[in-house]
Amino acid sequence: MNELNLDNVNQYVEDNIGTFHSKRIEKVKSLKLKDVLKKKNPYLFRAKNVLIATDLVKGIVDAYMSSSEEGIFGDWLEGLAIFINESVYNGRKSGIPGVDLEFDRDGIRNIVSIKSGPNWGNDSQYKKMIDNFNSARRVLRTSGSMVQVKAVCGCCYGKSSKRFEYKEKGDYYKLCGQSFWQFISGDSELYKEIIIPLGYKAQEKNEEFYESYSQMINKFTTEFANDFCDENNSIDWNKLIEFNSKKN
Repeated sequence: MNELNLDNVNQYVEDNIGTFHSKRIEKVKSLKLKDVLKKKNPYLFRAKNVLIATDLVKGIVDAYMSSSEEGIFGDWLEGLAIFINESVYNGRKSGIPGVDLEFDRDGIRNIVSIKSGPNWGNDSQYKKMIDNFNSARRVLRTSGSMVQVKAVCGCCYGKSSKRFEYKEKGDYYKLCGQSFWQFISGDSELYKEIIIPLGYKAQEKNEEFYESYSQMINKFTTEFANDFCDENNSIDWNKLIEFNSKKN
């Protein structure tokens, strides 16, 4: 085990956080109004009595971007976690499908699936993760390794139930927030220490994002008014519902 150098962690964040912001901007620029309208629930906006086209467009786009950014940032945090673990435990990005990180500690091979938060998936996705862990165990056994294997679902934020933190949950352990960052680094305060460098150039990058976002909202509002508003410039809910839900 090596001692974690926080200066190196800070430098990694500063060198790489731009990737997250760039992907946010790329996502905004690649959006198509009708693609977004197909993926969100128009009944919800009708039930909320949304009457202004800009409000509806902004609400739908914001909901879409929120879920998209969660995924983008989750991928970025995975890279940070692997960098930190490599620095401390010589861990590595796993080549086994469904496993993000592998590292050895105290004679145990840890295989880790990294998620954003504790409520990351449904039952079928959890089952798939367990299947991946079981496949990874078989791969390690057939490679001739006699090492004990510990499977971990690591969540970058949030809390897991106390009874799951260091007790096996089915076929894996679940570690969230502070417990996860301490597990991969040996530093109980790391979960707080990484929050500062994440703000590196955040204002500058968010201004750049907001410029692209504003242009997209204005463009989408014009398109929406042309395609889904009636002659009185009111939202044509029947037309919108037909576009979203009518069978082919």
